[in-house]
Amino acid sequence: MPAQKDIIDQTVDFVQQQLKNAEAGHDWFHIERVWKMAKHIAAKETASQLIVELGALLHDIADSKFHNGDETIGPRLAREFLAGQQAGEATIGAVENIIRNISFKGSYQPAQYRTIELDIVQDADRLDALGAIGIARAFNYGGFKNRKLYDPAIKPAQYTTKEQYKNNDAPTINHFYEKLFLLKDKMNTETGKRIAEDRHRFMQQFIEQFYREWNSLD
Repeated sequence: MPAQKDIIDQTVDFVQQQLKNAEAGHDWFHIERVWKMAKHIAAKETASQLIVELGALLHDIADSKFHNGDETIGPRLAREFLAGQQAGEATIGAVENIIRNISFKGSYQPAQYRTIELDIVQDADRLDALGAIGIARAFNYGGFKNRKLYDPAIKPAQYTTKEQYKNNDAPTINHFYEKLFLLKDKMNTETGKRIAEDRHRFMQQFIEQFYREWNSLD
């Protein structure tokens, strides 16, 4: 296997190229933030640094929501790339499984795979959906999908299946209740839980302010 730094460097170049025209909430800068946060969390855990970094870098290489819901493209692209880097089957399989199991929508069904590396990358990814960055990403994606900011007549839903969650087109404010406010209690690591608490509070303050302004209150 090539040196770990060489594989990471090649992966960074690959991801930057693949995502150069991506929607701003799922672009290289999102990947970079998740990568940095994953390394930060991993420093406090006993885990494979290589698998954590590769999982973070490749977790959104082909997000299914930008590929007609096809959840097989990301793992396949990651496998093909890592095989070309001679990363080794154990590493490739672990990264594939992180990509397959990281998403929030997967929480609507029993977990099929669980490792500390997945826990770390999943926390890092979910933290990027919280706080100021999370708010910015939510409204950016809502604009990308031409969704309403808010509609008082459309109440947040309680989804029970992955398909229901994937197929919704609710206003962006609803997304706070349908996903973002749920993330705090889905963190895996102690570091993730601590950071999520602070970012969760910030989002709650934002929502309170949003409603005051929406209703023209001082």
